[in-house]
Amino acid sequence: MAKACAICGKGSLMGGKRRLLRAHYNPTKWERKQPNLQWARVGGAGPRVRICTTCIKRNRHMSRSG
Repeated sequence: MAKACAICGKGSLMGGKRRLLRAHYNPTKWERKQPNLQWARVGGAGPRVRICTTCIKRNRHMSRSG
């Protein structure tokens, strides 16, 4: 199962920080940031898919049909 939103396609991102300590940058490991995916029904009574909470807040899942 893909870790991406079924509506907008938002997926994971790689991110990290360059930590500054006494004028030297410490190399830090990259970490993967995952989107906040939740199970929801598409179109009210459609199939359950994983969509991000941004789409849930904007009611994008209610306007789509199965």
